[in-house]
Amino acid sequence: MGISADLKQTKFHSEESKAIVNVIFTGNWMMQQQHNLLKPFGLTPQQYNVLRILRGQQNNPMTVLAITERMMDKMSNASRLVDKLLDKKLVLRRECPKDRRAVDVIILPAGLTLLAEIDQVQKQWEMTFRGIGEDKMNQLNILLDEFRHVFSNN
Repeated sequence: MGISADLKQTKFHSEESKAIVNVIFTGNWMMQQQHNLLKPFGLTPQQYNVLRILRGQQNNPMTVLAITERMMDKMSNASRLVDKLLDKKLVLRRECPKDRRAVDVIILPAGLTLLAEIDQVQKQWEMTFRGIGEDKMNQLNILLDEFRHVFSNN
């Protein structure tokens, strides 16, 4: 019996309690799926997130602090992640000319090439969600946004 079947059989004291457990379970499941997708490319989901952030900068450097602020996983050590990406020759790190205490990071062509390869696999994976239907996906996005909004205002 899978864990999702266990969720259906578990007695919760409220729908709110069940929703919280379900969101956590689903988030963990999605992260595992992402981990499996990225493993052949030698990246973790957190490293992938950093590369995507840097790609969005369109060749403009970012400080490690700015990367940290934009990361999905706020518990990740962006400096350590940048070091790993540096070792893989996917990013370049240099002293920030405006603030010598800060470090600028920029994505290298090898990082952009790797992201383009991952994009193809990611798009295929995303296509599997089309079976849910666009209306339901839109509804899910609205509900998740509301869920986060309610918790962030408490």
